[in-house]
Parts: sequence; structure tokens; C-alpha cells
Amino acid sequence: MAIEAPLSKFKINGFKLYIAVCLIAGGVLAYDGYLSKYEWSKRHNFYIRHVVENDGKPDGTMNFNRKVPPILLVIAILLGIRWYVIKDKKLVAGENSFITPKREIAYDSIQKIDKTRFDSKGYFVITYKDYQGVDTDLKISDRTYDNLGAVLDLLVAKIS
Repeated sequence: MAIEAPLSKFKINGFKLYIAVCLIAGGVLAYDGYLSKYEWSKRHNFYIRHVVENDGKPDGTMNFNRKVPPILLVIAILLGIRWYVIKDKKLVAGENSFITPKREIAYDSIQKIDKTRFDSKGYFVITYKDYQGVDTDLKISDRTYDNLGAVLDLLVAKIS
């Protein structure tokens, strides 16, 4: 029976929060930078203060409000792409091996599991021999994955 540890809700919701902040801030700045010049705009006084009273030339604040929204949009798109790429990442403790998004570790190659900080800090370290025979440490944190307690219990049972 395989036990899965999906990507943590904290990490996924963090991406969504950053995307929302970028889009909202970009929208507010774009409104001030591009739409405040129209008289129907509720921020027309902003345009008068930063362009009209400055001899028709936009000052630094207006230039900032015009240049930053496209950058924030690009950042939001990149964060959305990154979220889409990692949203289905998970750890799988299967019958014969432990599978991470980057590698598959056979149980017989695992030398030790250091779980001394799992209860206090939320992570454990697996020491295993990689395909070249080199000792490698893999730190797995509950800030990145949910359901690590069940995965850790199965790993300990499999290597004991």
C-alpha cells in the first residue's frame, strides 16, 4: 500500500496569495497611471497633481504607476506557471521504493532516517546511497509536504 504526501496547502496557497497581490497592486497602479487622466475617473485629481501641475510632464510617481503594472503582470504570470508546474508534486512511499519528484530511492539503499527534529521543527533527513554509491542526505520538511507523519512511519517500518 503506497502512502502519498502531496504538496502542502501552505505552499500552494502562498503562490495564490502572491499572484493575487501582484494582480491587485498592478490593477491599482494601472488605474492611477493610465485611467486617472479621464474626468470620469475617481482619481482624476491624482492625474492633475502629477501631470497637469507639472507642466504636462508626468513626474516620478506617475511614471512608476505606468511602468510597474506590466512588470507585476509578468511576475503574476510566472508565479502562475510555477504554481501549475508544482501543484501536483508529491512524495510516494511505495512497496519497494520512496519516490520524490526528482528521484526514486530504493528502500535497501536507505542507510538511516534522522527524525529527531520531526516533532519540534517538522523535518526529517534521509541518508541513502545514490546510484554512484555516494552518501546523500535528503531533507524533507512539512512546510513543503503534507501527510509526512504517515510517510515517515512507513519509511521507518520498511527499513527496519
